[in-house]
Amino acid sequence: MASPLPPMPAAQGNDLLREILAVVQQNSLDLASVRHECEQLRQANVFLELKLKEGFQNNRNGGTPGFMTPQAPPSPQLRAKSPFLLNNSIPPLPQSQSAYHPSPLGESVLASYPFGQSRDIPGFYVVIPAGGAGTRLWPLSREDHPKFLLDLTLKGRSLIQATWDRLLPLSSAARTTIVAGPAHVGVIHSQLPDLLAANLFCEPGPKDSMAAIGLAAAVLAKRDPDAIIGSFAADHMISGDDAFLSAVAEAVEVARSNYLVTIGIAPSHPSTGFGYVRLGEKLTIKEAPNARLVSSFKEKPDARTAAAYIATGTYRWNAGMFVTKATFLLELLKEYNPGLYTGLQQIAEVWDDEAKRKSVLDEIWPGLEKIPIDNAIAEPAALTGRVAVVPATFGWDDVGDFSSLADLLPAERNQPRILGDSNLVITEQVAGGIVVPQSGRLIACLGVDDLVIVDMPDTLLVTTRARSQEVKRLVKRARDAGWSRLL
Repeated sequence: MASPLPPMPAAQGNDLLREILAVVQQNSLDLASVRHECEQLRQANVFLELKLKEGFQNNRNGGTPGFMTPQAPPSPQLRAKSPFLLNNSIPPLPQSQSAYHPSPLGESVLASYPFGQSRDIPGFYVVIPAGGAGTRLWPLSREDHPKFLLDLTLKGRSLIQATWDRLLPLSSAARTTIVAGPAHVGVIHSQLPDLLAANLFCEPGPKDSMAAIGLAAAVLAKRDPDAIIGSFAADHMISGDDAFLSAVAEAVEVARSNYLVTIGIAPSHPSTGFGYVRLGEKLTIKEAPNARLVSSFKEKPDARTAAAYIATGTYRWNAGMFVTKATFLLELLKEYNPGLYTGLQQIAEVWDDEAKRKSVLDEIWPGLEKIPIDNAIAEPAALTGRVAVVPATFGWDDVGDFSSLADLLPAERNQPRILGDSNLVITEQVAGGIVVPQSGRLIACLGVDDLVIVDMPDTLLVTTRARSQEVKRLVKRARDAGWSRLL
């Protein structure tokens, strides 16, 4: 039996302890330094995207007209220096990356779908997932009244109403389905009185887009085995309805040949907030002359990578619009996520039996995987040549934050955008930014550029356009601090 180790002298033990504490302290300092550097890089990327966007809009000579709203002049602070960078400068961008090269498709020659006297497409069903809280638009958007229920265009129609209006010509009220949470069912019915009660699918809790779209596909496949479904988010803004409807109709034709079809949006600037889809080989489908295979999906890039994507002319924004046969979507789901497929099929079997629906939902829904449709089926199916894309030229934005919302609103030159009563806003030497006067009191701004000011009766938000993507962090802080009633 080995003899025990002799005890360590007290002085030697103290030295060892001090060494350990010194290493721990140094590691903490190194970690804080890395976090600081990451924050600097993130800020640099935000300002670089704004710089790229400004140069892209100034240099581009063709392409999608977008929303055709006047562009506010950039802030002098953004043109010169960023206070968030150690060297107080924005890294220079090579000219070759900022220049725009036309797509090899030649957007100007995209063929329009030859509609007949009616735009109705027999057998085509519209699915509108209406989920999410829109935390980046807080405090304008709340959990009980998210952005898809808001009128963000000042036209008297909410985003979900505009989505309904836009798609109705292709289907009908009888073939339009909305998937939403229980908190929003009543408001949706009040905003869309023509929506059939049997076509509003209430999901017990949020499970991301695959479960919502998969549920609609499973139920509609039971009702009509030949159904072709098109999924379109309730909270996106689109300009150019004719181009949009033409692209959707062409996607339906491609879907008939057993493809999962997405619609690729011609990018108007090198956005870091959207995913991208790379165009592959052209498909030989007579009724869909613009359709191509999807070469690959790309996650949200940094500003330089986004500029490089656009420079090739072979990338489009991935707007999350999918058109396919309901049965084909279920086949893909069965292949790539059999657990989710089985659960949704069990729910669909009893969906139209209200007596059984609740008990089955309560038993199965909580255990379903929470996953986006892109990750669940689109990305793996693209690797096997079963995902197609229809390039389109309509204007599109997912209104993901106050900065993108500002781009969609009109404004006088050298003035901020105003969402609300302009008589409640007085400015002097203010450029860019967005002001939302909803409290009824006067908002006065002097010598501040590119601010976001959202003045609600119970909450005031002040930030900058450059940091508007981070508003969701404030939502988390407010929740942690016990302000859930304001969320």
